[in-house]
Amino acid sequence: MPFAFGIASNPAQRMSFEGKMVPMAAPSPRHDAPTPLPCVADAAARATPPAGTPPHPAPEAEPALTLKEKVRRLPREPGIYMMKDAGGMVLYIGKAKNLKNRVASYFDRARERSAKISALIALIADFDHRVVRNEAEALLLEGRLIKEWRPKFNTLLRDDKQFLQIRVDMRQPLPVFRLVRNRVDESSRYFGPYPYPAEVKRTLLEMRKRFGILLSDAHPVELGGGNWRLYDDARAEITPFPNETTEAEYRARAEAGCEFLEGRVQEWADSLREKMRAAAEAREYERAASLRDMLEAIRRTTAHTRRFHSRAPEPPTATADAKEAIRELQEALGMGVPPRTMECFDISHISGTFVVASLVRFADGRPDKGNYRRFKIRGHVGNDDFRSMEEVVGRRYKRLHDEGREFPRLIVIDGGAGQVGAAMKAFAALGITPPALVGLAKREELIIFPGARPPLALPRHSPALRMVQRLRDEAHRFANTYNADLRSRRIRESLLEDCPGLGRKRSESILSHFGSLAALRKASEAEIAGAPGIGPVFAKNIHAFLHAPPAPR
Repeated sequence: MPFAFGIASNPAQRMSFEGKMVPMAAPSPRHDAPTPLPCVADAAARATPPAGTPPHPAPEAEPALTLKEKVRRLPREPGIYMMKDAGGMVLYIGKAKNLKNRVASYFDRARERSAKISALIALIADFDHRVVRNEAEALLLEGRLIKEWRPKFNTLLRDDKQFLQIRVDMRQPLPVFRLVRNRVDESSRYFGPYPYPAEVKRTLLEMRKRFGILLSDAHPVELGGGNWRLYDDARAEITPFPNETTEAEYRARAEAGCEFLEGRVQEWADSLREKMRAAAEAREYERAASLRDMLEAIRRTTAHTRRFHSRAPEPPTATADAKEAIRELQEALGMGVPPRTMECFDISHISGTFVVASLVRFADGRPDKGNYRRFKIRGHVGNDDFRSMEEVVGRRYKRLHDEGREFPRLIVIDGGAGQVGAAMKAFAALGITPPALVGLAKREELIIFPGARPPLALPRHSPALRMVQRLRDEAHRFANTYNADLRSRRIRESLLEDCPGLGRKRSESILSHFGSLAALRKASEAEIAGAPGIGPVFAKNIHAFLHAPPAPR
């Protein structure tokens, strides 16, 4: 059944023949908004008359339809509608069983409304619509378009918060398959989202029979020695799998369940087809038609179903998800080779003091902690992120170059154009050609390139963007940890300066001799007296100072 399209009152907003809502003159489009398709103009308007044909007078423009007239022309069929403001910006996307009734309800002045709906209605200047075959298809299309356009007034379906997902925390001794509506952490594996709650629940029950996995209603008991009893009720008798198992044996079941979910679409579709045939043979035609519509809706939206995977440490070889993220990143950045090795730099300081930098390295999408590095800034004092970035990038790659070691395929700088320029300046000063180098701007999460290439906005849920974010976040964590360590050490060491007669230079000298304040506290008076420049009198004073009880408050 072909889609029916609304007639836009503003000729600048039309819909392409593919069914995409197309704003032809949207004001200041967001960087993450979908790229609009070119509008397909009327063929007659583009046609060139044969030579010698007298010119026809230009047809008069059709008067713009009012909102009221547009509502009258709406069909009484299921579909989605897109509310727009005067500039063509999409404000709200909704679904309807009956488009005419649903859209008309917005303009019924007799209705009582919430503050949110009233604010939305005050901004509506136009709308578009799209007819679909059934409510299930409308639900799926609504969710997909909301994720594409992210309208201001939509909240329920944003970021997959309404559709069910299956969460599996593989860090647990016995991973349980749970249904959730929100991603509660980034350390679990997520499958979905699924538009049909009843179907996914039935699927999980069938998976429990087929693979012997645990669902959220299970309460296994640890028996000791790595052994577990899964059930203490009737399920222990009816399950085809051993009720007592080891962690390793159960993990194999869980992995098989995850593999099934990764390829579940075909098996689910086959099951629905069988149910549809059985319903038709039983002359349950309404149920058969409903299953047919559900099957078609799943088929149409397979490409939009996403899986979210763990940010926990991956196995030594690159996982399929990491490989996909690396491939996407290679394509997005236009690299000739996949960025299997990446290094990221971050600068950390507190109001220009304790300025440090971190370097973290990923190999095949996983942290390579043996090649993490941290730097104290030597070349200047104070808060200058650009000079700090230039210094540490220069130090890192001068050393790799001098030692004949391989550079990473991609360098990521935590920051915007200024930090990227500083990194490129370091390579220019060394006379070394840099590998691919980009920045990740914090506020908008834009990929920043050197030179005149415009910034790149990757989709928010893109595996490529998530990998770069994870790399950046790890550099940030490593730099902040080093900064905190230095500050704690400095605070502890500065205590010595309060000791009578012991200034900063002598404090640094004695700490250098013992290595730390903790070692100095453990030293006897005689050991302290043996430090350079410290005699018995000073040693006695220092020992008494370090072991004095705290002053009363």
